[in-house]
Amino acid sequence: MSPAIAAKEGGRQRRAGSHHHCVDVRSEAPPAPRLCGDGRPRGQPEAEAAPLLLLPPSEAAGPRGCRAELGSILLLLVLYVLQGIPLGLAGSVPLILQSKSASYTDQAFFSFVFWPFSLKLLWAPLVDAVYVRRFGRRKSWLVPTQYVLGLFMLYLSTRVDLLLGDGDGRGPDVVALTVAFFLFEFLAATQDIAVDGWALTMLSRENVGYASTCNSVGQTAGYFLGNVLFLALESAAFCNKYLRSQPQPRGIVTLADFLFFWGAVFLITTTLVALLKKENKELTPTKEETKGITDTYRLLFSIIKMPAVLTFCLLILTAKVGFSAADAVTGLKLVEEGVPKEHLALLAVPMVPLQIILPLIISKYTAGPQPLNTFYKAMPFRLLFGLEFAFLVWWTPKVKHEGGFPIYYYIVVLLSYALHQITLYSMYVAIMAFNAKVSDPLIGGTYMTLLNTVSNLGGNWPSTVALWLVDPLTVKECVGAQEQTCGTTVAAELCTKAGGSCVTTLDGYYVESVICVILGFGWWFLLGPKFKKLQDEGQSSWKCKRTN
Repeated sequence: MSPAIAAKEGGRQRRAGSHHHCVDVRSEAPPAPRLCGDGRPRGQPEAEAAPLLLLPPSEAAGPRGCRAELGSILLLLVLYVLQGIPLGLAGSVPLILQSKSASYTDQAFFSFVFWPFSLKLLWAPLVDAVYVRRFGRRKSWLVPTQYVLGLFMLYLSTRVDLLLGDGDGRGPDVVALTVAFFLFEFLAATQDIAVDGWALTMLSRENVGYASTCNSVGQTAGYFLGNVLFLALESAAFCNKYLRSQPQPRGIVTLADFLFFWGAVFLITTTLVALLKKENKELTPTKEETKGITDTYRLLFSIIKMPAVLTFCLLILTAKVGFSAADAVTGLKLVEEGVPKEHLALLAVPMVPLQIILPLIISKYTAGPQPLNTFYKAMPFRLLFGLEFAFLVWWTPKVKHEGGFPIYYYIVVLLSYALHQITLYSMYVAIMAFNAKVSDPLIGGTYMTLLNTVSNLGGNWPSTVALWLVDPLTVKECVGAQEQTCGTTVAAELCTKAGGSCVTTLDGYYVESVICVILGFGWWFLLGPKFKKLQDEGQSSWKCKRTN
């Protein structure tokens, strides 16, 4: 529903395979032509796949309990928390922009900030393959990336108020903000690749399952700190009501303060990791998925050319068009109608238990041979929520009173969001299960990352387009000034100078909501059955043939 509380369907994903090249070692010769396949049971979770796991020789001494590796587990947790901070801060900026009356065209431009995590497959093989052996394979990328992140946050803390237009009556510099936070998210995505890889070798085999727990808990906590906590502490109204005895015109912290604090935390943490944490120097490599950077990119291209994979990509890239208005615009519209952004962000808190439980329940229905049936059944209900959200936005100003909004309004919003999450997670878990089911075992990491990347992009581009179309679809007229229009920004300024005001006669959000639902049901009726049939394809349709 909003950057603060919408589910991160296009969030993190596994990178493409593991590779063992470094800057001081010659590249290995590519393997001979062969059919891809190593006998791993189809559908086995990727985190359990042997090709992605490197085992320390110390395991020969016997199994180790989690207490013996508590320090490593806590380090992973801290690294994933740090990773969630940039994600949360980036998610809070659209709400800040909306409170400053930024246009939806500006919001669409800023939405490109959220693309790096979906595109990291493009440079993940490079992060896996190039490193300085003496310093450590993962630390070669983790340490410099986090140093740059910390320094960048310190610098951004000195400029962000100016970029947001605070102080001098100027509007936000959306282009500069987008460039800055895009770089921010690019660095965070690169750090994610390094941490994911290090997690597999930092822990022993019997404890490697804790890596996914650290990932989930740490990133969720980091996002909460960077988004929900920040928006609450940044709000003067929230702080005056709940945290202060004497009202003040500003919140307890500003975005500049928050960036400076976490920039310092990044630098201190990175220094401690660089000096105190050593990587396992001697690792017993298991069978690798691919050999070399060039071979990895060649392999990705050969996968996507397969008819079954190409059909899946084309269908999943268009499947989420029907949800784009509801997912990308609704939360911003609620802020526009007067809902405090910090209240909207806080609605995410009671959803955390639901978001933990839902995948466990839904996985019982997607674990079989036809997971896409769940996707297909949940889709019409999720589409109907697009109309329900549009009604919610229309209803919002009608229940607003001088003191804000009544408690029953927030209960309705929370209930709507909770029911929406059930449909969203049903589709999300179904796609993840299908990707695991069809991924070729030997190259499971590369294969699944490619499918997940395409799935994520299928949600990113419709959201960007949906934000961009709100303004062109909105109809306004100039009231109080003759022969003036409000079709463009310049025309709106002329209307205001002539003593008039621009009044919205048709909100593009409602037009877009109806169009998206119609397009969504069209996809469901016409292309949905074809999408379901992909799960009936034989295993040979999903296996790739590698050639030298």
